Amino acid sequence: MSAISANKAELLAIANAVASEKMIDKSIVIEAMEEAIQKSARNRYGAENDIRAKLDPLTGDLTLWRVVEVVEEVEDYFKQVDLKQAEKLQPGAKVGDFIVDPLPPVDLGRIDAQSAKQVIFQKVRDAERERQFEEFKDRQGEVITGVIKSVEFGHVIVNLGRAEGVIRRDQQIPREAARTGERVRALITKVERNNRGPQIFLSRAHPDFMKKLFAQEVPEIYDNIIEIKAAARDPGSRAKIGVISRDSSIDPVGACVGMKGSRVQAVVQELQGEKIDIIPWSEDTATFVVNALQPATVSRVVLDEDDGRIEVVVPDDQLSLAIGRRGQNVRLASQLTGHQIDIMTEEEASEKRSKEFAERSKMFEEELDVDETLSQLLVAEGFAELVEVAYVDLAELATIEGFDEELAEELQSRALEALERQEAAHREVRRGLGVEDALAEIPHLTEAMLVTLGKAGIKTLDDLADLATDELIAKKREAPRRRNNADGPPQRRPQRETDKGGVLGEYGLSEEQGNEIIMAARAHWFEDEPTEEAAHADSTQ
Repeated sequence: MSAISANKAELLAIANAVASEKMIDKSIVIEAMEEAIQKSARNRYGAENDIRAKLDPLTGDLTLWRVVEVVEEVEDYFKQVDLKQAEKLQPGAKVGDFIVDPLPPVDLGRIDAQSAKQVIFQKVRDAERERQFEEFKDRQGEVITGVIKSVEFGHVIVNLGRAEGVIRRDQQIPREAARTGERVRALITKVERNNRGPQIFLSRAHPDFMKKLFAQEVPEIYDNIIEIKAAARDPGSRAKIGVISRDSSIDPVGACVGMKGSRVQAVVQELQGEKIDIIPWSEDTATFVVNALQPATVSRVVLDEDDGRIEVVVPDDQLSLAIGRRGQNVRLASQLTGHQIDIMTEEEASEKRSKEFAERSKMFEEELDVDETLSQLLVAEGFAELVEVAYVDLAELATIEGFDEELAEELQSRALEALERQEAAHREVRRGLGVEDALAEIPHLTEAMLVTLGKAGIKTLDDLADLATDELIAKKREAPRRRNNADGPPQRRPQRETDKGGVLGEYGLSEEQGNEIIMAARAHWFEDEPTEEAAHADSTQ
């Protein structure tokens, strides 16, 4: 590239051509040329010189100079001049001024021109990469069309025109053949800055890709009359979407299916034959779960709010259909609704209810020292734990058929005594484990919790104080109480074993409670520190 030594018309022509070809600002190219000329001029005059170049973007005139400092005695002849020499360059110059020493145009040699060419190319390449990043950084979530450039190690490289994107192997539709030169549509999932240019990640397996395709095929979705509230996919095999209409006169499912299935088929073809279930969305969780499990028929839905799970009971002949091949149907329904779904047959549900009823009845019978009939009455009314009987509103307990206020008071008294017996038993086990009594003074900690801490090797205030809140409690939402407590603190049923997030994860403590426990355990650390006043008093004695 001999542009450095070309005439000024050629310099401007080259700048315009590069800016147009790379779609970047002409000023960036001019700046790159100036930097290249400066570098080459330093090679000619000496790298120690502070040489500047200015290329007029309108006329193409090139000005070359070096910056020098005016000093009384010159120590660096490359960057300094004395006052006498400075007067010749700039009349009125004073010591300490920085002045310009014009340099004559130089005929840069072949080596210098090659070096300048590399500088310009690097500057232009950096500007081009920045332009590409700026163009795509705000397009996350868009569907874009490109041409497959190559397939490398299973990852598909897509030419997007002025940039390249990649569809990683796990973001492709399984068994979909990618051929070089074919056009492909994909969702932009992420755009990252990289030394080699912007990294544009694409996906054909993301649920949002299917949503965008429906928006292109269904005008009502594009116009926000119909909204896709949820979507779940098993890419290349099956998908489910939950839709709702803001206009009661428009059927959301029918609009998405289209005349003779034309709209949904267009999406199915783009997704390589992926079967799509279009389901009416409902705010009622139970109704939405029933819809999500289509085409299976559901007998009833049981919401277990304490464990955050949903039990779905289906007829025996519907079990395999509800579960689907390799659990696909229930898995997609679970993703769609955002709830863990347990499916069981009528027979299994009946056995489970009978077992729970018998276990709870026996527990009340033993702990409250009542007969089988009375314990079964409590279970039938929804009581499952002693703490519920102990702290429920007395009037509510007395309204149970066959109960009166005197019996209700007696049952509450016995329930409190049973809880105290359990606490005493746990206290004995706790002390046997060597857990300090000081831990029992900390708020929110029960004897059962202290036993759990002891089994985990946490036996002193320092042991507990060393824990972070996340290490102590589960980072799950609090399980709601089954009944309102009238005379006692909030009580929660333990979470499932799989929901544990800390040593006391099974007890459903809130983050606020966890923080209070940790801070109470650390309080003695600060008590040992002398106060500022005490320290000052000691120093004056």
